[in-house]
Amino acid sequence: QVHVVESGGGLVQAGGSLRLSCAATTSDFSFDDHTWAWFRQAPGKEREGISCISWSGQMTYYSDSVKGRFTISRDVANSTLHLQMNNLKPEDTATYYCAAAAPQTFTTVQRLGVMTEADFGGWGQGTQVTVSS
Repeated sequence: QVHVVESGGGLVQAGGSLRLSCAATTSDFSFDDHTWAWFRQAPGKEREGISCISWSGQMTYYSDSVKGRFTISRDVANSTLHLQMNNLKPEDTATYYCAAAAPQTFTTVQRLGVMTEADFGGWGQGTQVTVSS
């Protein structure tokens, strides 16, 4: 079982930056033995997978919508996932969620070029990001 709490969201002007964090509390669950990911959901839209990091921490994936602007990272010692968001745009406005998946999920994401929400679990309440123009 894993319980996550996302934080770091807020209101920022276009072109600004935010750093999101996801603190994971695990019982019979090893933080560094899973694929970790960030999803986001804008009002009226489906949840979108935007970035994930492999169980080893050596490989990352980004959707085209955030590639070159967002950076995913993890702090294994503190069981925390981060998302550094730079050059934010109004279309980045959404609630951001972190989630975990089996280690082999990253390979699937790489092969298909898409993150499937059903492959991930441990969803938190999310953190709201609002980007003003």
